[in-house]
Amino acid sequence: VQLQASGGGLVHAGDSLRLSCAASGITFSGYTIGWFRQDSGKEREFVGALNWNRGNTAVADSVKDRFTISRDNSDDTVNLQIYKLKPEDTAVYYCAASSGSFADWDFRTRSRKINEYVYWGQGTLVTVSS
Repeated sequence: VQLQASGGGLVHAGDSLRLSCAASGITFSGYTIGWFRQDSGKEREFVGALNWNRGNTAVADSVKDRFTISRDNSDDTVNLQIYKLKPEDTAVYYCAASSGSFADWDFRTRSRKINEYVYWGQGTLVTVSS
């Protein structure tokens, strides 16, 4: 199983960016797909998640006004749309797949936990210049 995050790059503050997560070896049906980010010297933090089957989404409170997460059934990808980028958004962005599809009642809690995810991609670097 391999996950591939793509779409990162060097952008200016205020720009928008769309990151995509694709998988080989699995289809996303039955999984929760999470996005996390990690800046140098910092812990990896939750950004957003999507339950592929149910369509539930969760986005971190710190970015919910600028980040959206969605799925594209045509090419089996989970996308993270980022608006109004800030220098503090600079990080490596990772996508990950959980061990299963979380139930509705605990989706918000479990989707934020790194240890709920078993497959990880290599990440895509987003650098935001001021």
